[in-house]
Amino acid sequence: MTCCCECSKEKALDKLMRLEPEKTSELTAFIDGLPLVAGDVETNRGFLVETLHRAQGIFGYLPVEVQQVVSERLGLTRSEIYGVISFYSYFTDKPIGRYKINVCLGTACFVKGASKIVDELKAKLGVNEGETTADQKFFLGALRCVGSCSLAPVVMVNNRVYGNVTPDMVDQILADCQD
Repeated sequence: MTCCCECSKEKALDKLMRLEPEKTSELTAFIDGLPLVAGDVETNRGFLVETLHRAQGIFGYLPVEVQQVVSERLGLTRSEIYGVISFYSYFTDKPIGRYKINVCLGTACFVKGASKIVDELKAKLGVNEGETTADQKFFLGALRCVGSCSLAPVVMVNNRVYGNVTPDMVDQILADCQD
C-alpha cells in the first residue's frame, strides 16, 4: 500500500527513472510542455486523456508509477487517474504483448462467428481474453466494434486488419506475427 504524500510521489518518479530513464524523460518532457496552470485542477484535468494516451504510447501500458507521475504533474488524485484508465477500454494498467490481438465482438462480427475465433485464439495462446502470454509476445482482447462490419468477423493485430476470419485462419494470423 502506498500513501499519497510527497515521498511516495518522488519514489514513483525515481523508480521510473531507474527502470526506464529514456521513457520517463520523454513522458515528463511531454507533460512539462503542456500549458498546465499551477493549482488549476479543472484546466489541468483537460489534459488527462491526452497525457494518458501519450504515456501508454511510451510505456505500452500504465503501471502505478506512471499513474503517480501523471497525478503529481497534473495535480490530480490517483483515483481520478485510475477512474479514467478503468473507464476507457483503450487504456490498460497491465503489460500487453508485442502483438495486440483484438477480436471484434460487435453485432455483425458476433453473428458471423467471432466467438469461435476467440475460443480458437484462447486455445492456441493459452490465455483468456484480457491476458498476455507468459513470453509477453501476445495479448488477447476484444473490441465492441471496429467499424469494418462488411469484413465481419474481424481480427486486428496491432494496426493490421484481418477480415472474413474463420477459426481455420488463426494459425496463419499467428504465423504472421514473426519478430
